[in-house]
Amino acid sequence: MNVHEYQGKEVLKQYGVDVPKGKVAFTPEEAVACAQELGGELWVVKAQIHAGGRGKAGGVKLARSLDEVKTIAEELIGKVLVTHQTGPEGKEVKRLLVEEGCDIAKEYYVGMVVDRSTGQITMMASEEGGTEIEEVAESNPEKIFKESIDPAVGLLPFQARRLAYNINIPRELVNRAAKFMMGLYQAFSEKDGSLAEINPLITTGDGRVMALDAKLNFDDNALFRHKDILALRDLDEEDPKEIEASKYDLNYIALDGNIGCMVNGAGLAMATMDIIKHYGGDPANFLDVGGGATTEKVTEAFKIILSDENVKGILINIFGGIMKCDVIANGVVEAAKQIGLDKPLVVRLEGTNVDRGKAILQESGLKIEAADSMADAAQKIVSLVK
Repeated sequence: MNVHEYQGKEVLKQYGVDVPKGKVAFTPEEAVACAQELGGELWVVKAQIHAGGRGKAGGVKLARSLDEVKTIAEELIGKVLVTHQTGPEGKEVKRLLVEEGCDIAKEYYVGMVVDRSTGQITMMASEEGGTEIEEVAESNPEKIFKESIDPAVGLLPFQARRLAYNINIPRELVNRAAKFMMGLYQAFSEKDGSLAEINPLITTGDGRVMALDAKLNFDDNALFRHKDILALRDLDEEDPKEIEASKYDLNYIALDGNIGCMVNGAGLAMATMDIIKHYGGDPANFLDVGGGATTEKVTEAFKIILSDENVKGILINIFGGIMKCDVIANGVVEAAKQIGLDKPLVVRLEGTNVDRGKAILQESGLKIEAADSMADAAQKIVSLVK
């Protein structure tokens, strides 16, 4: 789950991480009020969307007067911001972060991920702050330093100081930078983070070490024990179909194609999308109904697929183990009857109760193309859609 920058900074503040003073605004008038409350003569007005690259897209601007704050806010609120992470459709800006201006001495990068190869959290740091870490990795990989963190003891002070020295934090600020990193790790670990990026981490003219920006992602599977994090979820930033799918514990991700997919098992779902592409088609979604789906769950999954206006045909690919083929068949028939199926549908069933499942589909009276294999199913749906 993603959160906005201002929300991430509020989480970090709880762990002693230094961040600029700032307030969220939903209208130009609120933005001006925020700037007045913060005081000073320089403010930063930042669009709040779940995507990086806001600065390059014109979503982060400096204001040197209250009039400028209002003008910028009027320009940004309601604007569709297109960055390299939003795709060409962009995202509408509905809220702003108004922050105090900072006397930036130098910019750095600090990030954290869960490294599957080591089974540990890894902290990364670079003195190339303000630049996409992917660009640094490509052009100057020697400037990225890493510390693998033993979960039994956590980030140790010497590791944090070593990172600070490696990225050339001024000697007099090394201990402050180490404290910053220790707080960042504690927040990431205790809140079950999946990604954290502080880009840039800055040192200031008055000797502070601060998170000028903060991107935090959290493990969806751990949200049940972090109600405070779950409360930060912004549904406006998510695809309505993905929101609906989450209500039924369906693993759904919307894509740009026109062939809807319903599969059980993430690996089989990925293979299904691959084989559709292989035969010249484009999948409209990733949808894993899981191993213990009910008829109701399958019905809702089918409805979600059909709610996508881009879908011109549907491929159902089920290998029945825990998930029984007759349950899938009943769900498909029920959903098709409720909605009124008017698009090509190809079904490939194998495994537990496969004969019973095929019989249910055949006796439904619905126009359903049966397939004998994944390749056969993919070829048929691509042909029907074209």
